[in-house]
Amino acid sequence: MNSSAGPAAEDPQQDVHQGIHRAVIEWYARAARDLPWRAPERTPWQVLVSEIMLQQTPVVRVLPVWRRWMQQWPEPQDLAEASPADVVRAWDRLGYPRRALRLHAAAQSVRDEHGGRVPSRHSELLALPGIGAYTAAAVAVFAFRQRHAVVDTNIRRVEARLFTGRALPSRSLTAAETRLAEELLPRDVPESVAWNQAVMELGALVCTARSPRCSECPVREDCAWVAAGSPPAEDVPREQAWHGTDRQVRGALMAVLRAAEEPVPRRLLLADASSAEQLATEHGAPPQVVVDGLTALWRLPAPAEQRERALAGLLADGLAAESDGGLSLPV
Repeated sequence: MNSSAGPAAEDPQQDVHQGIHRAVIEWYARAARDLPWRAPERTPWQVLVSEIMLQQTPVVRVLPVWRRWMQQWPEPQDLAEASPADVVRAWDRLGYPRRALRLHAAAQSVRDEHGGRVPSRHSELLALPGIGAYTAAAVAVFAFRQRHAVVDTNIRRVEARLFTGRALPSRSLTAAETRLAEELLPRDVPESVAWNQAVMELGALVCTARSPRCSECPVREDCAWVAAGSPPAEDVPREQAWHGTDRQVRGALMAVLRAAEEPVPRRLLLADASSAEQLATEHGAPPQVVVDGLTALWRLPAPAEQRERALAGLLADGLAAESDGGLSLPV
């Protein structure tokens, strides 16, 4: 029996993906926020700093700190030569200040091992201190225009709703989510970069976790979650507590150390409101900015063991240093 191979059958699913790619990328061209680390003249260093600052921190809080950092440390070697104390102090109130020390270590590695230039190879980015899989992929894509799947919380949420019909992704990144992100990535390199940017922005502005604005979504008609009637999430993550936690106490301790130019006696940091006034008198009158920080710390309803634990954690993480005179930022 004679047979001849006809033209390869078109993949309907691929056509759907291409239509979604176009719609989301076109939406991004109209709706994207004007952020300095997206500007045509942005440098790989500016992208790297923004990516680390944006981890678990909203853009509105990052912008002023990022701008100050870029004025103070416009190149990796500038940050590499700064003291850890200056770096932690400049991190201000972005939260999770260990990120500042990791960025400082990454800058030193860039200076010492890469001639002061952020490396473009994904494997070299991943080898920098404190740089994980997400950040390495994001810098490779957004700074160097390479083809990698970037998988952050926003992208995971959009793809979960759009393609699996789930209201929210799993609490932790799964292998299935990573495979889906890679399968959805356009083969064309410039289009893959645009897709990563656009789908991330869609999750940040429209397909949000709490109140998605589905009426504004450019791919609403293709969304499996909308087609299923927008069912509620099976496992709603609880909002992370702050008041009364070790994180709150650590933050109050860090506020005092950032404001202080001299070591702060341990007794002052561990005092409670009942003994604070007497201790402050014994140790002289610190600058008002330090007094304000101590007052806020003393007012916390934190037991002695929690204050001790929070302070020990800062020392263990390298965010504080102790000397005979007391505690200060790392030197």
